[in-house]
Amino acid sequence: MEEDRIEIIPAEESSEEVRAEAPAEADEIKAEKGMKAKDIRAVSRKQLALKILGQAGLYLFLTVMAFIVLFPFYWMLISSVKSVEEYNLLTPTVWPKQFVWSNYAKVFSASETGIDLGRMFLNTVYVGIVSTILSLIVTVLSAFAFARLEFRGKNILFAALLATMMIPGELFTITNFITVVNVLDWRNTFAAIIVPFLVSVFYIYLLRQNFLQIPNELYLAAKVDGTSDLKYLWKVMIPLAAPTLISITILKMMGAWNSYIWPRLVNPNDSYQLITVGLRDLASALSSNPANPNFPVQMAAVVLVTIPLLLVFIFFRKYIMHGVSRSGIKG
Repeated sequence: MEEDRIEIIPAEESSEEVRAEAPAEADEIKAEKGMKAKDIRAVSRKQLALKILGQAGLYLFLTVMAFIVLFPFYWMLISSVKSVEEYNLLTPTVWPKQFVWSNYAKVFSASETGIDLGRMFLNTVYVGIVSTILSLIVTVLSAFAFARLEFRGKNILFAALLATMMIPGELFTITNFITVVNVLDWRNTFAAIIVPFLVSVFYIYLLRQNFLQIPNELYLAAKVDGTSDLKYLWKVMIPLAAPTLISITILKMMGAWNSYIWPRLVNPNDSYQLITVGLRDLASALSSNPANPNFPVQMAAVVLVTIPLLLVFIFFRKYIMHGVSRSGIKG
């Protein structure tokens, strides 16, 4: 029976073994925590290094793209104050050897150039303002009709208008020219420049999408109160769509400012020409040798014409981005 006896360990000996094993387990736990902390720090350093490399690559890419975009403007500025001889050097200079500020004075000297750029500048301002105002009226009314009014064939008509955006505008040049010159007899008039481009499907689509974001319940409530459609449009929808309308105004003004082919085609008379046409002919008008045009003076004229558009874009670019982004979201 001695084999069946159970050996009883004293409580003091068992507690001593537990106390002896506890420090070993604690050391193992601390070692595991230390390894985990090292792994976390290593991963964090790796992520930080990748983040820094990504940011550096992004800024490098943006710097290169900014240089590509800004270099033509820099070249235009320095070329506008060079002499003709320096401009025609085989090895271009990145900084003028001598500043010729008289190039800017020659721009508006009609006696020397035979081109009245001052009048063309005023013509461009007039055409830009009138065409922008009339185009805004047409765009607002059309967008409101497609966004709020209900009539038969509305969706089919809007889809047909959108389909016309896939047709290049150059295909309409011949038909528009025949209509304006032969049918309407508008040659050498401002109407020939303004009327054919009053309607823009893209602007109508842009503003319609913005109008659709305005809750229809406001329109229904206004109709219950007896408000007319035009009053609701003027008091509610136009103020809410102001960023998009500002974007359309800027884009339309820039389009009219940069127009070249159509004004030159329908208005051969210098009294109705726009500034872009004068810029094209200015270099040759100042040179006695057609093979050696005065490009510095032409560059000076381009600088003067570009400044208004550049200022408009700098001060109103946030409205352009805000208006376009709002018009692309429905809900």
